[in-house]
Amino acid sequence: MTGLNTVLILVGLFLAGGVYSFWKQGMPKGVVVLLGIGSVMCLVAGVMRIQGLWD
Repeated sequence: MTGLNTVLILVGLFLAGGVYSFWKQGMPKGVVVLLGIGSVMCLVAGVMRIQGLWD
């Protein structure tokens, strides 16, 4: 696992925490959805780099 994999996964988890926090605060759903999409993209990119799909 390289540094970039770790960074992508940590950023994805950070954004996922933001999604949960914003949802609990009652923020607009568009903001929550946009943050969720960013979180999923970071997590998927990190996992794909671990599996070696982006060599």
